[in-house]
Amino acid sequence: MKPAPFSYHAPSTLDAMLALLAEGGEDGKVIAGGQSLVPMMNFRLARPARLFDLNGVAELDFLRAEGGWLRIGALARHAAFHRPPCGGPTGALLAEVVRHIAHYPIRQRGTFAGSIAHADPASEWCLVAATLGAEIVARSRAGERRIGAGDFFLASLSTALRPDELIVEVRLPILDAGWRTGFCEFSRRVGDFGIAMTAVALRVESGVVREARIGVGGVEDHPARQPAAEQALVGQPVAARAFAAAADAVAGAVRPMEDLHADAAYRRHLARTTTRRALEQACAGSGS
Repeated sequence: MKPAPFSYHAPSTLDAMLALLAEGGEDGKVIAGGQSLVPMMNFRLARPARLFDLNGVAELDFLRAEGGWLRIGALARHAAFHRPPCGGPTGALLAEVVRHIAHYPIRQRGTFAGSIAHADPASEWCLVAATLGAEIVARSRAGERRIGAGDFFLASLSTALRPDELIVEVRLPILDAGWRTGFCEFSRRVGDFGIAMTAVALRVESGVVREARIGVGGVEDHPARQPAAEQALVGQPVAARAFAAAADAVAGAVRPMEDLHADAAYRRHLARTTTRRALEQACAGSGS
């Protein structure tokens, strides 16, 4: 199929892009990589009257560590994370997660910020943002907002972003060497959407978990931290028994979606399994 008719706009500056969004953001869509939007337009699941191409706004093409944050510009492609973009556990986690995103050609065009804006429940980057406590920096002609990931993702394909706003960057905290990270995803085939996935970050001292961040994606209508599972781990030694308790807490807390890929019971089982495996990955070689 072909998309419905639309007008095309390709500004070369951020100010020009924000002006376009102020004029017609409600009936328009921003495109950068287009790996999600274009197929939806071709099937006429999305029918924007105006298409705003971000690729000419060179000032948004950056990826740098600064002030304790990894700053990811709106035009940073998935492929930029094939190698750790920063040192330590944050960089290692991103380089692990990116391998699970679709296929290599898609990673050459799709963008990190575009994935955040699209807010697919099965998005790996949305899960990472929710788990690590990312800041989403949104800008409009009225000013700038910094939105915590916990407040940004509202439901499937729904965010706190206003029609006149653009994500200009996403900021991830750079974890120090005391943290350990892990990620596990289940999909039917390599490159398919994840049916369930878990990302974890643990701060461990003397073999004891002092702080835990556990996020689950692909199971509910948006990715989210799992406070009950985190509480089950804090103060516990790094051991299989603690991992199992945290995984059980996740299974008890999630309210899984149902679709043609999995019913609620299967997704609950997968959430338990991916959580346990992500924790095991994070602490591999620690003597657990």
